[in-house]
Amino acid sequence: MPELPEVEVVRAGLEPAVTGAVIAGVEVFEPRSLKRHVVSRGPFVDLVEGRRMLAAVRRGKFLWLPLDSGDALVTHLGMSGQVLLRTPGFEETGLLRIRLHLDHPEHGELWVNFVDQRIFGSMAVDAMVPTEDGAVAGYGGAASGEWERSIPSQVAHIARDPLDPAFSDLAFLAALARTRTGIKRSLLNQNLVSGIGNIYADEALWAAKVHYDIPSASLSRAKARQLLTEVRHVLQKALAEGGTSFDAQYVNVNGASGYFSHSLNAYGQQGEPCPRCRTPIVRETFMNRGSHFCPRCQRRPRLPAVG
Repeated sequence: MPELPEVEVVRAGLEPAVTGAVIAGVEVFEPRSLKRHVVSRGPFVDLVEGRRMLAAVRRGKFLWLPLDSGDALVTHLGMSGQVLLRTPGFEETGLLRIRLHLDHPEHGELWVNFVDQRIFGSMAVDAMVPTEDGAVAGYGGAASGEWERSIPSQVAHIARDPLDPAFSDLAFLAALARTRTGIKRSLLNQNLVSGIGNIYADEALWAAKVHYDIPSASLSRAKARQLLTEVRHVLQKALAEGGTSFDAQYVNVNGASGYFSHSLNAYGQQGEPCPRCRTPIVRETFMNRGSHFCPRCQRRPRLPAVG
């Protein structure tokens, strides 16, 4: 599933093309790609056609385009969704689900194609609500306006991500200190911190030398701070390398793959020597997925007995 760096690469690629553009037409080829659209608000096509897009904004793995109607066009990539910028007439080779015809004041006519192999992704028009903390809702926004401190209602429950300027380190560390679940479960909890998926959780835990199943509350304040620093470092490095691509499912808006997969130290490296100590990396089943770690560098600490 695309994680924060992959979605941010898409957002940054879309921003100059959609900001100020009018949605001149909409083609829906697969109604299931509108599964998160609330029909009672009105037909999807009627709510977006003729509307001007004001920016491209992201929180965690969610991407939205504020509209001049006061609503937002929310896009979630799911497992295999792709948002591709195309010139009119481009023959899409993937499974095209939705197409937006844009009229941009500088770039002219453009197509935004939503391609999704497995139909886990979606587009929806959603109402905007004020942010709970009154701060700017998400990362990005080439323009500015009242919409900056509003967030789609479908995204409002998602916590801020570590690259968000309004992210509170103190609040996150305090929440960890109250959490008894394993630290990797905490990193994947989108209500606690957003944008960190399986790949980047494994990489950050390896970098901080923390076992994935150690109770979150057992981390010292210093170790928790170090882990947060490593999370940011991993996300920023992946972002600089265009995200992580293992196959053709994740690409940027131009259809190009990311290269962070060549920089992975733990995720997907089972059987390979740890870059630090040369001990073979191990994979264990975790939440119907896998957790990758070095059994020597990331030993499970012996915790004192309770009671």
